[in-house]
Amino acid sequence: MLGKHALLVFPGSDIALFFLACALFIYGGRPFLTGLAQEVGRKAPSMMTLIGIAISVSFAYSVSVLITRRGTLFFWELASLIDIMLLGHWIEMRAVMGAGRALEALTRLMPELAHKIDESGALEDVPTPSLQKGDLCLVRPGERLPADGEIIQGKSAIDESMLTGELVPVLKQVGDKVLGGSLNTDGALSIRLNHLAGDTFLSHVMTLVQEAQESKSKTQTLAARAASLLTYIALIAGGVTFFFWGMSAGISWPFALERAVTVMVITCPHALGLAIPLVVATSTALATKRGILVRSREAFEEARRVDVVLFDKTGTLTTGFFVVRHAVSFNEAYSSQDILNYAASIEIASQHPLAKGIVAAAKAPLTAQDCRLLPGEGAQGTVDGQDVKVVSPGYVERARFPFDEAKVASLSAQGETLVFVLINNTPQGLISLTDDIRLEAKEAVSTLQSLGVKCYMITGDATAPAKRVSEELAMDGYFAQMRPSQKLEKIQELQSTDLRVAMVGDGVNDAPALARADVGIAIGAGTDVAMESAHVILVHSDPRGVASLIRLAKSTYAKMIQNLVWATGYNVIAIPLAAGVFISWGLLLPPTLGAVLMSGSTLLCAINAKLLKS
Repeated sequence: MLGKHALLVFPGSDIALFFLACALFIYGGRPFLTGLAQEVGRKAPSMMTLIGIAISVSFAYSVSVLITRRGTLFFWELASLIDIMLLGHWIEMRAVMGAGRALEALTRLMPELAHKIDESGALEDVPTPSLQKGDLCLVRPGERLPADGEIIQGKSAIDESMLTGELVPVLKQVGDKVLGGSLNTDGALSIRLNHLAGDTFLSHVMTLVQEAQESKSKTQTLAARAASLLTYIALIAGGVTFFFWGMSAGISWPFALERAVTVMVITCPHALGLAIPLVVATSTALATKRGILVRSREAFEEARRVDVVLFDKTGTLTTGFFVVRHAVSFNEAYSSQDILNYAASIEIASQHPLAKGIVAAAKAPLTAQDCRLLPGEGAQGTVDGQDVKVVSPGYVERARFPFDEAKVASLSAQGETLVFVLINNTPQGLISLTDDIRLEAKEAVSTLQSLGVKCYMITGDATAPAKRVSEELAMDGYFAQMRPSQKLEKIQELQSTDLRVAMVGDGVNDAPALARADVGIAIGAGTDVAMESAHVILVHSDPRGVASLIRLAKSTYAKMIQNLVWATGYNVIAIPLAAGVFISWGLLLPPTLGAVLMSGSTLLCAINAKLLKS
């Protein structure tokens, strides 16, 4: 017998053993040998390099023993090592696939077929990808919507929980927009598609989730560097162990080889390579389920250290649905209704919440030409040959236009939002509007403050309404009448004092500030421009999501550190044990047990990542 594990000997058993070993090495070891070649090719040795070298040395040495009839076979250790490593990979892939199931669940939301309504009103079942913008579709109760669109007939409660995190179905009726993939619960709907099947809100969500899971954070980059360093340590430690025992009196070379292989196996940075990616994938999936879409992993990681959160007011802390309370004329030539009509003529095409409130209150808007936006200030255009502007109080004050200060002061004292109507660069009237504070806003502010985060409002609105909302929500302060450039400057000012700033907004005016903040957070009801500038998107318009984001970021970072400590810390004890440092005390790790411990650390990292909660 050539080895301590050889139990069955028969004529030709050596040849059979050789071919079995070759099959095991080539087929079972193929993933590791391929990985070894790839890592060496890109000059970045890591886990595959260590395992590939370990099984190659074991196989080559055992074959030489089989030929020369001198030494101890390592085929048993080779088989055990490959089996355990393959089992570890299987466990790893199950964990990774489990973390990525959020993306698969989103994919399954889209129906394969849609009920298309043709020009004659007849129904035709067509593949969802074949739908075009402008098509009409019927969605029956219990079916999912094939694409984003607008309801043109019917009324129903729509379950959007898988898309927005909003657990309660939302009542939708004619004129309301609906999202592809959401569930129609109780009424038949006819919808006109306004996006192609591949350009829906759901498809954008899936893209963001995939990009976030594939992106690398600073901690992940650190882990990769540590894994590379650990690989070199393992190769050096394995070489030193081999030559130390090989040159020791009374010690056989097979024993030295066994110790070297064990050192390389147990030092494998397998767990280190998995420690961070699994936490990233799990946290991304968890965030998606809660309506938090991460566009930048670095910003998400930075959210755990946020010191100050700046909230836009309209549409973020308030509902954004404005109602006109007063319309005041400064000139007898214009009635209060004239002031409303002139303002509505300019604002009729705008999507700004204030503009919608003004248009809703006007009875007879006039025809306007050359309408354009004044960023952070209002809008302007030409009505009946006259230049008309609808602007903020700040615009009027900076331009030093004269106006009836007594009337303005009485309305301003009530905390209402004011806009001036200028005709030919002269203030001719004033409109006051109010919107309600979101029910969730107070809880959002108090929760953030309990986490040690200061909350400020930053708004283009006048001082009085800003003060009213700020005091009612018990915020730490407010900045009113801020233009987009001033919002940007305020963020830079705070950052210059070593504060980490998060900005929460939903409008075009917030886009520069969202991009400049350490963490830019766009509210889901906001504009496409705001979302493209933000690092994180809250799908549903609930400011409490900011606190959820920060808590999840803190929990995610804690899990990353825990996994890093476990993935590297156990080597402090394991490497000396594998090298035979404690052999005089009777403590010695065989290669198979080394592989078990290494796989066990990987499994522990996977389980720890899956236990992530916010």
